[in-house]
Order: sequence, then C-alpha cells, then structure tokens
Amino acid sequence: MISPLAYIHPEAQIGENVEIAPFVYIDKNVVIGDNNKIMSNANILYGSRIGNGNTIFPGAVIGAVPQDLKFRGEETTAEVGDNNLIRENVTINRGTAAKGKTVVGSNNLLMEGVHVAHDAKIGNGCIIGNATKMAGEIVIDDNSIISGGVLMHQFCRVGGYGMIQGGCRFSKDIPPYIIAGRDPICYAGLNIVGLRRRGFSNETIEQIHNAYRLIYQSGLNTSDALKKIEDEMEMTPEISYIVTFIRESTRGIIPGGK
Repeated sequence: MISPLAYIHPEAQIGENVEIAPFVYIDKNVVIGDNNKIMSNANILYGSRIGNGNTIFPGAVIGAVPQDLKFRGEETTAEVGDNNLIRENVTINRGTAAKGKTVVGSNNLLMEGVHVAHDAKIGNGCIIGNATKMAGEIVIDDNSIISGGVLMHQFCRVGGYGMIQGGCRFSKDIPPYIIAGRDPICYAGLNIVGLRRRGFSNETIEQIHNAYRLIYQSGLNTSDALKKIEDEMEMTPEISYIVTFIRESTRGIIPGGK
C-alpha cells in the first residue's frame, strides 16, 4: 500500500489502510488518518492534518507555507476532514497567526487547480470548480457550489446552498440560497433547482424567495428590508440564517441585478 519510492518522514503519523503512490512526499509534523489514497507526486507538508477516506490526486500540495509576507514561521496547520476529493494541482496553504489554521471540511470536491489560501474555512459538501482561487480568511458555508475560474477577495464569505457562476470575481459577501453571476457580479435569482435537489420543500423555497424579494426587489435599503422580514415573516431556520448572515457581514453583500 506504501510505495518504497515515496518519501515519508519518520515522525509523520500514518493511519491504517493508506495507499501512498510513488514520488509522494510526506513531511514531519503530518498526521494522516485511515483509508486515504494519495497519488503520485502529491506533497503533504509540515503542519498538515488529513482525516479519513480522502483521495488526493497527483500534484496536490497541502500544508505549504502561506503566501503572506506577514508570516513569520509560526506553528500553524492545514486541516482536511473526511471523504474529500482533492484533484490535480490543488493547493491548500497553512494558516497564519490570524487564525492559526486553514480548514477544509468533509465531503467536498475541489477540482483541478483550486487554491485555498491561508486561514480560509471551507465547510462540508461543497463543490469548487477548476482554477477557482480563494484569498486569505475567506469562508464558504456548507453545500455551496462555486463554478470554475472564480476569484474570491480576502475576508469574503459565501453562504450555503448557493451557486456562483463561472468566471466571476467578487469582493463582497454572497448570501445563502442564491445564484450569483453576471459581470459585475450580482444577485441573479434563487438557486431553486439546487434547493429542490437538497430536499427543501416548495413552501420553504417560497419563504426564502419572499425574503430575497424584500432584500433585492422592494426598493428598501438592506437594513429596512431585514427589519421588515423580522416583523412580518416567520423566523424559520432558513430565514434566520439569511438575516443573521447579512447582519454579520462586514464587507456588505453583492448588489441586486437590474
């Protein structure tokens, strides 16, 4: 299961039933769980923490030092959960003193050439398209779909259950449950197909849609729209998520379409 042509530092901790192909490099201060498959020419560097059941494709680099000139060699980690597919040439950098770790959750697909920068946090069940680049300290909530070639500004947050069109770039937060697209990026409607696939009822989808009609189509400013939602709508978990997400946004949310 472990090729003699792989390099594994004697201090690295390797779990059970791990397949390690030729020319893999595994550094010291690395912990790898059970049932992982690491393909040739992957690099698992200092500070990496890999869970169980992941497949790491050729050329991936996990745990490289952050591309941040403020980094001074502090002890940080790059943490990957369980059952992820990490495709060719994906890079996941370690954290910095800002948060101390970069985190990729479980059951994600990171396609070829994705970059996850220092201190980023990716949730569970996300699909990240080819060549998408995430800057430092971004947050992606669970079950997000981000298409190929997307550029994410540092500190941005992407809400769960939404979809971002390929080739977009943005420097504001993207609320949950929506489709974001066009150029410049804006609200392009509700992710209705995605929500139905995830088991959301028609009633719940309509409630979410009504909230976004107030936020993006009523002519109210965002603060007044949120107050109207709180005053007039049932605060289900989905509506509470939307309101809390927008209230907590430090960068502001993307605008509505015209």
